[in-house]
This record gives sequence, structure tokens and C-alpha cells, in this order.
Amino acid sequence: MAGGRPTDYDASYCDAVIAAGAEGKSVTWIAHSLGVVKQTLFNWMDKHPEFLDAMTRAKQASQVWWEDEGQKGMTAQGFNASVWSRSMAARFPDDWREVKGSEISGPNGAPIAVTEIERRIVNA
Repeated sequence: MAGGRPTDYDASYCDAVIAAGAEGKSVTWIAHSLGVVKQTLFNWMDKHPEFLDAMTRAKQASQVWWEDEGQKGMTAQGFNASVWSRSMAARFPDDWREVKGSEISGPNGAPIAVTEIERRIVNA
């Protein structure tokens, strides 16, 4: 990938970003390698459907790379599964975020019924 700061979009960037994704690289890494800021990538994605497609493919390829590395690591001595897991949750939250929390509701998801006396106690 080129070093200097490109001022214009170039369709050849599509192949470059997909290749970077296949190496597990991030959006920030891709922007830096093209000599632009992340916002420029987002602007190009808005204006060039083929670049949006390439960035989407790059993100998927990056996730595959990281998942493969995790699978290899599971049988490797010294693999830090905790660090890998946190990295996955941060990089790919749609698929890897651990959701913690509790939701309390009444029957069939309805609100919990609160009596007038309970309401007065809470608001006192």
C-alpha cells in the first residue's frame, strides 16, 4: 500500500483494503496505510459503493483471521485466551460481545405491577 497522502479516491484501494483485512488489520491500520484518516474511509464508503463493499469484506476477512488465530492458539502453549477474547469483543462486538445484565419484567414481558403503597415508598 502507498505511503503518501492520497487526495483522491482510487478504485485500486478496494483490493488493498481486502488484502489488509485478510491479514487481520483494523480500519485504523487501513486508513494509516493509505495515508488518510478514518473519516476519509467513511466518506469514500458513502460515495463509492464498491469501496463500501471492499471495506465490508475487509472487516469480515479480519474477523476470520482473528478467529483462526484464536483456534490455533487454543492448542498452543502460552496462549492468553483472556486477552484474545477481550480483543475479539472489542474488535467485533456484533458477534463477540459478552452481554451481561438482567432485565426484570412481569408475566409475558409486561411491566411489573406496583401498588400505590409501593409507589409512595419509592417516591418518599
